[in-house]
Amino acid sequence: MPRYRTELHIVQLSSSPTLAPFRHEVFRTIWLASLASNFGGLVQAVGAAWMMTSISDSVNMVALVQASTSLPIMLFSLISGALADNFDRRRVMLTAQGFMLVISVTLTIFAYLGFLTPWLLLSFTFLIGCGTALNNPSWQASVGDMVPRDDLPAAVALNSMGFNMTRSVGPAIGGVIVATAGAAAAFAANSLSYFALIYALLRWKPGVRANTLPRETLGRAIGAGIRYVSMSPNILKVLFRGFVFGLTASATLALLPLVARDLVAGGPLTYGFMLGSFGIGAVGGALLSSRLRQHLSGEGIVRLAFIAFAASSTLTGISGYTFLTCLALLVSGACWVLALSLFNVTVQLSTPRWVVGRALSLYQTTTFGGLAGGSWMWGVIADEIGPGDALLVSSALMLVGALVGLRYALPEFKSLDLDPLNQFNEPLLALDLKPRSGPIAVFIEYEIAEEDTVEFLNAMSIRRRIRIRDGAQQWVLLRDLENPTLWTESYHVATWVEYVRHNQRRTKSDADVFLKIRALHRGDRPPVVHRMIERQTVEPTDVETYKPTLDMH
Repeated sequence: MPRYRTELHIVQLSSSPTLAPFRHEVFRTIWLASLASNFGGLVQAVGAAWMMTSISDSVNMVALVQASTSLPIMLFSLISGALADNFDRRRVMLTAQGFMLVISVTLTIFAYLGFLTPWLLLSFTFLIGCGTALNNPSWQASVGDMVPRDDLPAAVALNSMGFNMTRSVGPAIGGVIVATAGAAAAFAANSLSYFALIYALLRWKPGVRANTLPRETLGRAIGAGIRYVSMSPNILKVLFRGFVFGLTASATLALLPLVARDLVAGGPLTYGFMLGSFGIGAVGGALLSSRLRQHLSGEGIVRLAFIAFAASSTLTGISGYTFLTCLALLVSGACWVLALSLFNVTVQLSTPRWVVGRALSLYQTTTFGGLAGGSWMWGVIADEIGPGDALLVSSALMLVGALVGLRYALPEFKSLDLDPLNQFNEPLLALDLKPRSGPIAVFIEYEIAEEDTVEFLNAMSIRRRIRIRDGAQQWVLLRDLENPTLWTESYHVATWVEYVRHNQRRTKSDADVFLKIRALHRGDRPPVVHRMIERQTVEPTDVETYKPTLDMH
């Protein structure tokens, strides 16, 4: 039996009611303002998709309307995540909203004057997607600043529900606007929708995050985010599953204008009603999410979403009746929000606050990469075999996506205690180091009994992952050849400030393995830590002043 005792820092989430986050005024205000913004965005999407059917005969160009909005999120989200973690998230969101307002007004003018071509329309939707890419990591990371951790799953589900509430009526109203007043009117409605959210963000005064360290450079911040996620197996599983879901499920939304036009012989109003059905289903999925989490694991919910989405896509692909297609889209919408909100929550609960924006941005990059690539892929396939058969192919691949869970199952729906440990005290140094001084080499010595060697190596394997995840480089574990009980852990960091940052990133959950290793140490005093700065020798240039003393021992 081990001689140590540690407290496992895992927080079991309470089953927070779906509407509990509305108790918090900031979340409630911004959520309501987001409804108006989401409504305008969906009206704009209907206008853009239907205008493309009017100015181009290519099925692929229609599908590219959605891809042009998703592609920037795939390309630029990681940069946006680094900005979200290193700058005031409220200001980042205000910048993104202002940028999208300017682009939307310009699009309205071009549409009204009749200047739009297929590629120019895609350029405008691409730029709006760039604004969304800048906004989303800051918005999603800010949810954790607006509500307590127990309410986070419900808050994420409510965000999805809010978007899909507008999706349940926005596309239908957008279809009416396009049918009666043209696409330019839909673009104008979107332009007006930004003002409510901009006003709400201007009124929000979030607390300032205390940080005594200088801000990371953009390149270093991006590298830290990639490193953290790459050393976090649970997050990697979510990214992979999100990509597969986006790639397969994107067929329904990408081909829906063609389903409305070709399979059920409808117009823009029919397309709006179909999107509305998808949105109503998503609202239902959000309301069901809390109850489903009480009875199913996260992996169980995701597999259910894949399988049910496959069934509904099959029905959408073979149906020639608007009513039947809308019923199928109700199921698709519910599965959409169940899967994506669960992916989002799992990433947030697996990530400390210092890197949550970057982790969410990588999740968006993979998921929207699947959406963008899938939208293009399904457009190409539909050009060859038709939209109905393309949906049948996507259904088969969704079933494969459900089977992937047998190998890459999502972690259980629980939350590690990722609050900062706050036990690191910067040591007093005899040398006058600057923050940029380095490289810094760290050596930690342990005395480990022979019978504890296997247990020590297992614990150090976890510690290695934590060290590298938090910024350490060149990590190695050394054993003394003359004194086998003496072990030395060694790693490097680029500068002194990076050494301090590395230690400040340690969480309460990380403390478990550190305490375990400390308990295995047999020495009379704690493990000895040596912090050293690397220095290079130089060739002597002045023989008279450079007179080394030779020691011939």
